[in-house]
Formats: sequence, C-alpha cells, structure tokens
Amino acid sequence: MLILDCPNCGPRNAGEFRFGGEVNPRPQDPDSTGDGEWARYLYMRPNRMEFQAEWWYHRAGCGLWFLAERHTRTNQVRRTYLPRTASRDAQMLKTYLSDEASSDVDV
Repeated sequence: MLILDCPNCGPRNAGEFRFGGEVNPRPQDPDSTGDGEWARYLYMRPNRMEFQAEWWYHRAGCGLWFLAERHTRTNQVRRTYLPRTASRDAQMLKTYLSDEASSDVDV
C-alpha cells in the first residue's frame, strides 16, 4: 500500500490523492520558445527508474497540491513538501532542464 504524507494532514492512503504528474517546468519565455522545446515540454518525459519529483493533490482531504519525491520502480516516498518551502527545488529544476536540453526532438 502506498502511503503519502500530506504536509497538512499527515500520512494517508494514496487513494485519497490524485497524481498530478512529474515536475515539468514551463519554458522560460513562451513567446520565443520554438516548436522543438514545446514538443519536449508537452510530450517528452525522462521515464527514469529512480526518484522523481511529482505533483500530488489531496482530493479527499484538505485540497492541497504538494510535491512528493517517489521512486518510480519501488514506490518508496522519500519526502513530501510544499513547493515554496523546498530548499532543493532550484537544484532539482536545474538538473531536469539540463537533462531535457541534452535530448533531441524533431518536430
């Protein structure tokens, strides 16, 4: 059973939550973003078998959106946190963006 620790309500069964997808930062300047970058943003996912940051919504509880670091193979949840209080967000997004920039997509 997957247990998520809501930052507001505490540990709860995953059935109370809605998965919102992995963290995927929007392009910095949408007006000057090319088709290839939009395609990467909309359709490409790293699909790694490791920890990734994901959005979760506590639909059967407090209605809070928060982030969880979950291992995609084992479902182990390393931590849950609010985006504004996360000290590692900047580094995580920088790593994600550098990984995305190295992949080639033809549109």
